[in-house]
Amino acid sequence: MPSTIRAKQREETRSALLRESRRLFAAKGYGAVGLSEIVAATGVTKGALYHNFAGKAELFRAVLEQVQHEVGEEVAAAADPRADPWTQLVVGCEAFLTTCTDPDIQRIMLIDGPAVLGWHEWRAMDEAASARHLGEALTLLVDEGVLAPQPIEPLTHLLSGAMNEAALWLAITDDPNALSDTTAALRRLLEAMRASVA
Repeated sequence: MPSTIRAKQREETRSALLRESRRLFAAKGYGAVGLSEIVAATGVTKGALYHNFAGKAELFRAVLEQVQHEVGEEVAAAADPRADPWTQLVVGCEAFLTTCTDPDIQRIMLIDGPAVLGWHEWRAMDEAASARHLGEALTLLVDEGVLAPQPIEPLTHLLSGAMNEAALWLAITDDPNALSDTTAALRRLLEAMRASVA
């Protein structure tokens, strides 16, 4: 069998494993899903799973990376068409919160992510994904004088932490006004930062 066919089959198997495990993790949670269930849903052997992933935790990590990437794409799709960097920041932050109200994203990214991978690894993944883009946006706003000159790293961590905490709260609250109240509070917080420019 030519190597290109094998590579294509391996990629198809990997995609199927990611798709089915994501569906199961979102529906049941990481702890309630076994490898046997994943391979049965995918229609592959455990050997094929282990050929692609070292185990369930590595498979979950790949699913989480996929989810984080999709959240980042949603944020970019909302923010990038905006003309000015300030509006991009505000709209991007709101899009993050709105996207995180999806129950599948909540379960994988916000609830199981830190529990399965541990806080430090989960934070490192978050920092490499959305926090990096947030830091870039804040740097541009400081450079353009929209925000007062200040160290970007602590500001990025503060805003990222606030939004992650808000997203976690949105995942568990029954308040029907939670999203609109949270985005309104976020706008007030961001406007207060902007108003601090002398």
